[in-house]
Amino acid sequence: MKRNLLAIAIPALLAAAGANASIEVWNKDGNKVDFYGRVKAANHITDRGHKDEGDHTSARLGMSGQTQITNWLSGYGRWEYETKTGKKSWDETRYAFAGLNFGDFGSFDYGRNDGVLKAITAYTDVLPEFGGDAANNNWNVLSSRTKAVATYRNNNFFGLNDDVSFAVQYADNGDNSSTVDSIKGKSREAYGANIQWRIFDTGLTAGAGYAQSTVSQTRHNTWATGLKYDNYNVYFGASYFQSKIKQVGFEDEDGDAYSSDLKIRGIELVAQYGIDLEIGRLTPSLAYVQHKAKYNESHGEWLYRNGSITSPLAKYVSVGATYDLNKNFSAIVEYQFNLLDRKDIGAADNTAHQRDRHLNKPGTKDTLALGLIYQF
Repeated sequence: MKRNLLAIAIPALLAAAGANASIEVWNKDGNKVDFYGRVKAANHITDRGHKDEGDHTSARLGMSGQTQITNWLSGYGRWEYETKTGKKSWDETRYAFAGLNFGDFGSFDYGRNDGVLKAITAYTDVLPEFGGDAANNNWNVLSSRTKAVATYRNNNFFGLNDDVSFAVQYADNGDNSSTVDSIKGKSREAYGANIQWRIFDTGLTAGAGYAQSTVSQTRHNTWATGLKYDNYNVYFGASYFQSKIKQVGFEDEDGDAYSSDLKIRGIELVAQYGIDLEIGRLTPSLAYVQHKAKYNESHGEWLYRNGSITSPLAKYVSVGATYDLNKNFSAIVEYQFNLLDRKDIGAADNTAHQRDRHLNKPGTKDTLALGLIYQF
């Protein structure tokens, strides 16, 4: 029970925040407070009709802290805020949660935090600038940062195995998915779980998760699996997810009952290799991402006639690199080879405005991202 509480209490808390470069501002009498931040100056160069075109500069500031209550109990909290200063300026509280850690018996926290499936989709969310499509969307249940979530985590299977971890989560009307309660007209309750296994000393980690949100006549569930290899400067990541939304017993504009089914499947693959240089470290990156939707409904958001449709939401190859001059300063470059066709759903979603309906949508164009990052 007298394990190193600093290692057990919130391993994901500091790692996810990039806290290896944080500033420790207080560490006394069992209380510790760190501040961390990041400024990213970035620009996406593509067609001016593409929604992703232009300035993507942003700044983050965060705080993480913990207090040791007894030799086996500690409390912790995290807050992180981001402001985007580009052409789509807006602010967001990314994280705001607090909890208790019970050593080998796990931890419990509540507030705004990552959805439980993000631990799995994070295996491939490592690209220099792009990526994260499986998490940063409203297609899946408990895949993105989510408000009002209660999460139980255990990172060593009750002290029996340091290589096995799991989490269970409940969202109180805070799920990020697009499905809504037809009665309340807002996001619904959801629950989910994940499990991860570091496979001995091979550098391999396998993970899986499931989440579900149900109410009235709508059912929405998502499951995800992932595998990553991180060893000897080599990183490989693969993830697959499937999300289903089913609505039954609704009435269309003519008063006729109908049902709709939406199924989204996605696969992401990424490979990276770290090269130590005389000054800093260079990490080339290669990735393939494809998410496809199949929709059946008489009057659907993505369908303007009776029947069904199957179409990609995202499809691209990414080639890029991150150059870490030191732990505080990096330069990034990434080129996204867009594989979407002009008739695809993703092309329409990525098009801000189209000059000619007979031409390819700007949402099918390639994108070059350039950026500089300072972090502490």
